[in-house]
Amino acid sequence: MVPIALLKPHEEIDEEHLHELEKRIVSDGVLRYPIIVDLKTLTILNGHHRVEILRQMGKKYVPAILVDYDSDCVKVYSWREGWNVTKELVREAALSGRKLPPRTSRHILCFEVPRVDIPLDSL
Repeated sequence: MVPIALLKPHEEIDEEHLHELEKRIVSDGVLRYPIIVDLKTLTILNGHHRVEILRQMGKKYVPAILVDYDSDCVKVYSWREGWNVTKELVREAALSGRKLPPRTSRHILCFEVPRVDIPLDSL
């Protein structure tokens, strides 16, 4: 578990997606998957919307997998045509507070993210 207050987002939130996901999470009563976070900077790599939902619910912690972002195990691509998304761009956006548009980066890991099904009440 990672304290939500320490996390650094690198992308803006898509409000429509946020509301759809919130309905699903609240209906399920669980958070199905952990977010993915850079170990060194605590930059959110995957899970911005889940973190924002939990933050709005007043939760303090989120299940997370911490990864070495410099590792070849983590690859970054762009969802957006014409964008060259790099690890440096992602970190700069997170650390400077100048976030990228929603769904700009796509992170691929060399392992499968396990399902955790953490009850919302335990967060």
